[in-house]
Amino acid sequence: MAEKKGEEKKGWGRLKRWGWEAVLLVLILTGVHLWQTRNLADGDAPSLAGTTLGGRSFELSRLEGPMLVHFWATWCPVCRAQEGNVARLAEGYSVLTVAMQSGTEAEVGDYLAQEGLSFATLNDLDGTISRRWGVSAVPTSFIIDQQGRVSYHSVGYTTYWGLRLRLMLAGL
Repeated sequence: MAEKKGEEKKGWGRLKRWGWEAVLLVLILTGVHLWQTRNLADGDAPSLAGTTLGGRSFELSRLEGPMLVHFWATWCPVCRAQEGNVARLAEGYSVLTVAMQSGTEAEVGDYLAQEGLSFATLNDLDGTISRRWGVSAVPTSFIIDQQGRVSYHSVGYTTYWGLRLRLMLAGL
């Protein structure tokens, strides 16, 4: 009987330790996220205008409905893992991507063609657009609401459903 109580205490102690470790992990991840997003644009979205690689003129000030503005790079492996999520979102939502310091328009265009991607893309050859938005790491995603305000921003991989849910919420 005493043996059984000792095993129960041992199991409870292990569970408590795992709980504290989980809390510590969440606090660390939250701290890293806050550090990574500290300089990102917030409030009214910075101006964003130009001609996409497809030759279409774009102005964020003409926004109708929520939009994903997604910064990425051809040299970024995490961006490569997320590009399918962004392409899928572009089928039903307004999406503009910004290729950050990824080469000339021809090089970025070749990359998009090679990967079979057709989302609207501005080329940010020298990082000017990225700096204006406070982006220093990719991938970085912004959800812009109907009033042209940043309602969400994140650095790192984000799932299709995470982005889609935030787009739907921004449209309310």
